Amino acid sequence: MKVAYWPGCVSRGFTPELHGSMAKVAPLLDIELVALDRACCTGAGVIAEHNQELADTLNARTFALAQQVKGADLMMNICSTCQGAQTECQERLDANADYREHVNGTLAEQGLQYEKGLTNKNFLWVLVEELGLDELRSRVKRPLTDLRVGPFYGCYIVRPVDRLGIDDELPRDTYLGQVIEALGGTVIEYAGSHKCCGFPIITMNKEVSLKQAGRHLGDAKDADADCLVTPCPLCHLNLDLQQPLAERLVGRELDMPVLHLPQLVGLALGLEPKELGLQRHVVKPTSVIDWSTSIVAGV
Repeated sequence: MKVAYWPGCVSRGFTPELHGSMAKVAPLLDIELVALDRACCTGAGVIAEHNQELADTLNARTFALAQQVKGADLMMNICSTCQGAQTECQERLDANADYREHVNGTLAEQGLQYEKGLTNKNFLWVLVEELGLDELRSRVKRPLTDLRVGPFYGCYIVRPVDRLGIDDELPRDTYLGQVIEALGGTVIEYAGSHKCCGFPIITMNKEVSLKQAGRHLGDAKDADADCLVTPCPLCHLNLDLQQPLAERLVGRELDMPVLHLPQLVGLALGLEPKELGLQRHVVKPTSVIDWSTSIVAGV
C-alpha cells in the first residue's frame, strides 16, 4: 500500500520517537510512506478560529500535494488532531465549489490545485479499514500477552461523529480497542478513554489542563492498566511530558507510561523498545512495566 504520508509537526519536533517508530513499522506492514515534506501545519483548529480561509488554504495545499503522489492509495497521518483539523477543512472545501475555486486561486501561484474527494485517514483507521485486523493479527511476532492497555483516543478523532464518519458500519471510536486485542493485549476500560487530555487549554489555564490529564491517568491506574496508547502526539505531550506536574496537581503518584500507536504495533511486530524510542519518554515504559511477564521474556 502506497500512501501520501503527513507526519505532522509534533511527531518531528517534540515527539520524534513517533515519526521514527512509524518509519520502522511501515515496512513491516507493507506500507510505503511518501512523505509530504513541503506540507505545513494543519493549524490544529487554532488558526481556523481566527482565520478560517487561511486554515483551509493551508490544508488544501497539503491535500493538493498528496494528490500529486503518483500511485498513492490515500493520504495518511499519524496525529488525530491533524485528522480532526484536516477533516473539518476538507468538509468545507468539498461542500462549496465556489469556495474551493477561490482557495485554489491562491494555490495556483505554486502550481497546485485541490480536487474534491481525497481520502485522508489516520494510521489507526488504516490499520483497521485498509490493512484489516486479521492481516494485522497474522503479522504479530510477539503477542502483547498480559499487557493491560488503556486506549486514549483524544478529542479530534472521535467527534463530531458525522464529520469523522463514525457509525455502525465504521465504529471508529472502538478501533483502538480492536487493535490492542489484535496485537494480543488486554483492553482496559476506564472513564477518560474518550475525553479530552486537556492540551487545547494548556496555554490558557495550565492548572485545569494538567488536572484533567492527571484525572485520566489516575482513572487508568485505578483500573490496573499497565500503560496507555494514543494516536495523538498532543495527547502524548500532556499525558507523558507533563505527567510529573500533573501528579503534583492531583496529589498522587501516577507512573503511567503512554505509548504512541506505532510503538505499540512495533512491539507486537517484533521491534525492540529502543528501536521504537521508548527511552525518550518522561515515564519510561521499560522502568514501569514488567516486560518479562507483560509481553515476552527477554525483551
